[in-house]
Amino acid sequence: MHPNILVINSGSSSIKYQLLAMPEGRVLVKGLLERIGSGDARLKHWDNTASDPAHEKISQVNAADHQAAFDLVFKALGAAIEFGAIAHRVVHGGSRFASATCVTDDVIKAISELSAFAPLHNPINLNGITICHRMFPGIPQVAVFDTAYHQTLPPRAYRYAIPELWYQTFGIRRYGFHGTSHHYVAQKAAEFLEKPFAETSVISLHLGNGASAAAIAKGQSVDTSMGFTPLEGLMMGARSGDIDPAIPTYLQNYHQMEASGIDWQLNHASGLTALTGTNDVRELINRSQQGEESAALALDMYGYRIKKYIGAYWAVMGGIDALIFTGGVGENAALVRRLVCGGLAHLGIAIDDTANNIQDADVCDIAQTGQKTRILVIRTHEELQIAQETWALLN
Repeated sequence: MHPNILVINSGSSSIKYQLLAMPEGRVLVKGLLERIGSGDARLKHWDNTASDPAHEKISQVNAADHQAAFDLVFKALGAAIEFGAIAHRVVHGGSRFASATCVTDDVIKAISELSAFAPLHNPINLNGITICHRMFPGIPQVAVFDTAYHQTLPPRAYRYAIPELWYQTFGIRRYGFHGTSHHYVAQKAAEFLEKPFAETSVISLHLGNGASAAAIAKGQSVDTSMGFTPLEGLMMGARSGDIDPAIPTYLQNYHQMEASGIDWQLNHASGLTALTGTNDVRELINRSQQGEESAALALDMYGYRIKKYIGAYWAVMGGIDALIFTGGVGENAALVRRLVCGGLAHLGIAIDDTANNIQDADVCDIAQTGQKTRILVIRTHEELQIAQETWALLN
């Protein structure tokens, strides 16, 4: 097959894409078409094969729906661009998929059935697969699931203490998300530490608008903060994270709120957004430094809840080789890293402030010299991980 792999991440109003030359993983082309269906769509396209590869071209486009958006994406890629496979990010694979999977009719049916678990994501992901299959019927399509890496969780971590019917019949258990990112950065940590992946134990913090922690022991995910849905776990940009499960029924029974409305509020109007009116951590840091109490409280809560997960995972793992920060916030917000690591010296986790404020590599160690646990800031590259899994599957 042709060594280039096109990675597609189809969202509700956007399409992210990268073309990678395999097996080295060099990015040839990447882009983002956003605001699909808004009448004000925008395409950002970066071509490393062009004469001016550093220049990102931005253009206003008309993308009324996803089919029109994909037409524009493939037009931007150009007829000369070749690829041997199209790999798709799919959010929820349930307990059925533990690795990259060639798309067949049965796989399409399974992704559709799992849409009940991820109604905001799986249908859109599947729509992208369907459109690409129609446009390129002879090109292999591969699905890589956000939940797959966490299929190594033991029952004590993935089971909830709920009626057996809920688990056996309804499939209610912890699935975990951000698996592609956690897998990628854990492997990069092992390389940096010069240890075999199967002997490396880390706590990985993927901090962005969505956020999750993962306990990775000897290369395998053994626990993670997100659960049946991406709502559980850490406090996030617009998601509440952990709350008392009786709160929704209280709101329904005593304040006449509808279940759908409560669900929307918890997923789209909670977290940092609820406390401050914004999910932009950069803005919150600025506001906090200017003395705004609500911003300072939000950041304090954000760091505190991450710290609790670190303590829990450190305890069950009996120590770790490294603590990893990744994702947009994890990679770029030095203040958040300092808040999270403050007071953890008794666990061998202590930041070097100078290193924390200066990073210029894909992997940076910001731990104080002499500490047993390394603190690594690693730039995640989910598209590369997806391409690598696809390459391994098809070869």
